[in-house]
Amino acid sequence: MTSPAALTTPPNKPRRRIRILGTIIALIAMLALGSLAWYLTHRPAAPGAGGPGMGGPGGPGGPGGPGGRRGGMATTVGVATAEEATLPVTLDALGTVTAAATTTVRPQVSGILQKVLFKEGQLVKAGQVLAQIDPRQFEMALLQATGQRQRDEAQLENARLTLERYRTLLSQDSIARQDVDTQAALVKQLEGTVMTDRAAEGTARLNLGYTKVVAPISGRVGLRVVDVGNLVSASDANGIAVITQQSPIDVEFAVPQDRVPDIMSRASTGAALAAQAYDRTRTDVLATGRFAALDNQVDTQTGTVMAKARFDNDKMTLFPSQFVNVRLEMRTIQDAVVVPVTALRHGTDGDFVWVLNQDRTVSLRPVKRGQATVDKVQIASGLKAGEKVITEGADRLTDGAKVTLPGDKPRGQGRRQGSAQGGPTASTADVAPGAVGSDAAKMRRHRAEQGEAPQRAMPETGGRSAPSAADGTNTAPGTAPAHNERPAAGK
Repeated sequence: MTSPAALTTPPNKPRRRIRILGTIIALIAMLALGSLAWYLTHRPAAPGAGGPGMGGPGGPGGPGGPGGRRGGMATTVGVATAEEATLPVTLDALGTVTAAATTTVRPQVSGILQKVLFKEGQLVKAGQVLAQIDPRQFEMALLQATGQRQRDEAQLENARLTLERYRTLLSQDSIARQDVDTQAALVKQLEGTVMTDRAAEGTARLNLGYTKVVAPISGRVGLRVVDVGNLVSASDANGIAVITQQSPIDVEFAVPQDRVPDIMSRASTGAALAAQAYDRTRTDVLATGRFAALDNQVDTQTGTVMAKARFDNDKMTLFPSQFVNVRLEMRTIQDAVVVPVTALRHGTDGDFVWVLNQDRTVSLRPVKRGQATVDKVQIASGLKAGEKVITEGADRLTDGAKVTLPGDKPRGQGRRQGSAQGGPTASTADVAPGAVGSDAAKMRRHRAEQGEAPQRAMPETGGRSAPSAADGTNTAPGTAPAHNERPAAGK
């Protein structure tokens, strides 16, 4: 009798078979993918694509050719010539335009504002009347001071006359000396009173003149802060208007502390350091000026020293509190060898350039850089004027590598053009198999190279000529085939 354990099938065997089968399928798939990848990367080029200059396996641009990527494909590069030029040594900094003088126009006497004689944003000159304050109370004060002075002057005159009479009587011994001395003291007292009255009169006249508010400096008036009819006084914080002097105008900028000795040495010789103010994009020159002054201490937080340049600003292109780019010309280097900035490269051993040789190869040349501008850099040593350097495509170069220039004509271009236009080529595909090496084939190849029209090849067929299918001609029905084929015996 069969036991129940013998009738049941172990459940692990089917699963194990499925797992083994899946592993085999996965390995087969991986092998197939690997074979496909190897075929795609190592497959030969298409027929006709391996000609010279066409990037085929045997051509210069192919993987197996002498100039291939694996064998050193000739890289197309950009070239510039090192030249001698006058190179200015400049200092670029970000500056802030500051007015040479800023004045808040405030009234010097209190009163009602009667007139405003300026327009907002107007250019005014020093001494020009800007506003008028009610002058009536000041006119009355002036009249009062004038009357007081005149009264005291009359008393002084009378006292002086009395003193003269007393002195005459004293000479005749008709009056006591005490009376003369008292009268002389009275004259001096009245003289002091008259002097005080004249000062009061002058103050009253001055206050009357202050009713006309004038511009203390020349410049541009800002927005008006007070209207007609308001009571104004000297204690007003905003005043009547604000005038900023814009011609000349200053630009303040920070100079690195390492450049301070150069500026000081140039300024001490009396040389005028030219300064230019550029716009935000550094494309347009807003104004041209000169270096004016340097601060007397270094900012410990930034390590810079504040400097100031003054500009005439005749065209009013600079505006107070405007941000500009300042370029200060320190000196000028004559006959400096300069190259484009893109030609200079930096490596582990320092700066270098790629120099183009006569045989269209490149050489790595260590150089020492000097001053630089936006697009040019000075080569202090290691390069001469007239030598050609690589400016583009230098990332793919090695020492002694072959390069091509954008204007170079690739090899085999004429043949490819003739083939593209439907003309003859030097390929043996146009020659019938039996004509290779014959005089007709040589003549046809010569004409193809000279660009002449092709002639139909007549292959040699054992002493008789027949049209060849390689020439593109069709054989008429019923004619003999265009090849040497001897009929069988008995036919």
